[in-house]
Amino acid sequence: MLALSQAACGAGAHKTSDGDHVVRRIKERRSYYMVAIGLGFATLAGESSFHPVTDHPAAPPEIQATRSRAFLSSFRLPDTITFAGQQVPLDHWDVRERIEYEFYQFLANEGDSIILAKRTGRCFPPVEKQLAEAGLPDDLKYMLLVESKCISAAYSRAKASGPWQFIRSTGKQYKLRSDQWRDERRNLEMSTDAALKHLRQLQEEMGDWFLAMASYNTGEYRIKKLLKEQKVNEYWKLHHVRETMYYVPRIIAAKEIYSQPEKYLGLTASDLYQPLETETVTVEVTETRRHLTSVAEEFGTYFLELKLLNPEIRREYLPKGTHRIKVPKPTCTSGCSQQDEDPT
Repeated sequence: MLALSQAACGAGAHKTSDGDHVVRRIKERRSYYMVAIGLGFATLAGESSFHPVTDHPAAPPEIQATRSRAFLSSFRLPDTITFAGQQVPLDHWDVRERIEYEFYQFLANEGDSIILAKRTGRCFPPVEKQLAEAGLPDDLKYMLLVESKCISAAYSRAKASGPWQFIRSTGKQYKLRSDQWRDERRNLEMSTDAALKHLRQLQEEMGDWFLAMASYNTGEYRIKKLLKEQKVNEYWKLHHVRETMYYVPRIIAAKEIYSQPEKYLGLTASDLYQPLETETVTVEVTETRRHLTSVAEEFGTYFLELKLLNPEIRREYLPKGTHRIKVPKPTCTSGCSQQDEDPT
């Protein structure tokens, strides 16, 4: 380094043409070295990846494409989309942009989207069954992905709770118990039953599913007031706060992506989390209270799993009384008889 400094600066203030030439070559090599480090081409061992210094810096080696995922721009929103039997007006520039924004936001957060897609394998089946029994569109299940990401214990700053994000007053309206012991807004089946009743009522009141979903997000009275003030009669022409304007587009984008996880995320059906095998049992607590650890041991499980299976239980114990809880369905262990293992 000292020799290079002396060569670059010379013996005094006088600079020769040879000195200028050396300085230029040093700067070129240093510049190329920094570029190479930034691109990750520097080697830690073995032969150097640099060429000998010449009058002109060597061209950096070609970057080999090793990307396995396609660029986001290779995915396109279809020209036509329907939701709950209604056509989405994608031919309008504003509508397409709003939905495309949410579409690419999902795809950009690839890790989150993969986990979200995997969760649908576990949380969608019971909801699909309830939607079918209620005679409501299957597409409404995608609201769960936007409301709570399929997390039963989700809780918002607005104090909305559960997979369908009910506030306490709305939950109470649909007989969902919420007290110091139990929050039934967190129970997937019970909250889904309440959500479907609420959505049916909103759809009948508002006239279509887009307005019904917007009303679910912000309240039907506010939506009615805005429709009247702005003299419009459909969701896509309504101006509202950003959250509500992007709420419905996000649900539609979620349907497009998560109904086709193989196309957008490279996931097959076998990659999704499987539904949990559980059964509902009755637990009688005769003492003042009983810790969940004791209950878990009785049914061959453990405290954490019992809490995860029953997110509506708010405490670490059950109070005196009769309780219905989910436990893992018993499986055949090494204690099975030969007849159990092979009935033939």
